Amino acid sequence: MKFAVMGGDMRMISLAKMLEGAGHDVCTYALDAAPEGSVKLCGLSAAGAADGVDCVVLPLPVVRNEGGMLNAPMSAKSHDAAALLRELPKGTLVCAGKPDKALFEVAEDAGIKLVDYYAREELVALNALATAEGAISVMLRSSPTTIWESKVLVIGAGRIGKMLARRLRALGAYVSVSARKPWDKAYIREMGCTALDTGSLGNELGDFDTVINTVPAMVLDAERLEMLKPDVLLLDLASRPGGIDFDRARELKLKVIWAQGLPAETAPVAAGKIIMETVFNIIKEHRG
Repeated sequence: MKFAVMGGDMRMISLAKMLEGAGHDVCTYALDAAPEGSVKLCGLSAAGAADGVDCVVLPLPVVRNEGGMLNAPMSAKSHDAAALLRELPKGTLVCAGKPDKALFEVAEDAGIKLVDYYAREELVALNALATAEGAISVMLRSSPTTIWESKVLVIGAGRIGKMLARRLRALGAYVSVSARKPWDKAYIREMGCTALDTGSLGNELGDFDTVINTVPAMVLDAERLEMLKPDVLLLDLASRPGGIDFDRARELKLKVIWAQGLPAETAPVAAGKIIMETVFNIIKEHRG
């Protein structure tokens, strides 16, 4: 098969390499500033790169900000994501990570088949695993203490929260997980962790050596930040807008890390493989 890989970070470079290694023809675009020799650049335009391809793969997330620019940190130029879609030949299958409603509308008008691979459960589950492992890597680099016998609070009991809690427990940490739903609290207890209520977190916050947020809404506001230990490690894994009042955390001189896109930083090869497997599933279903 022939693929066009456009934009993105080291995950997309790993994806292009793996596709080539599997015997597929790969053309890249908006990866012109990638490490020399890491990818094959063969398109001066999106249309040229996508000529005759079975699938175009765009990054996760496909846009980097509210301005609608393609997420392309490995390119020396800026690329408008909507304009890029309009360049592609009609009927092109495009797999992208987290496209918004506006991009779906552009694709429909342009006769492009746009599929959100981040909406696929197989990718989301394995991406959560990579994020959980990446969070542990950040903890090991950033904390002066061992994970063993440290007291850790994970805020949120979604996929990432549960996977992270299990791994921290296995490493010997005393783990508490906060949630809102009664059934989530039941699963937290089943994992051998202490269940707390996210909505009523209070003075117990001062007990923890590390607090990890996975909820993309303000949880650790100014009032709650003042309850934490001065030497606590704060790690936010949530997407924008995050769940920590970062300005107040800095005023309090707390150590805070907003670790977005961890799979790209800590496990780009594994993350690229997850995207590749998901894209193959989408192509198979698209072809019936």
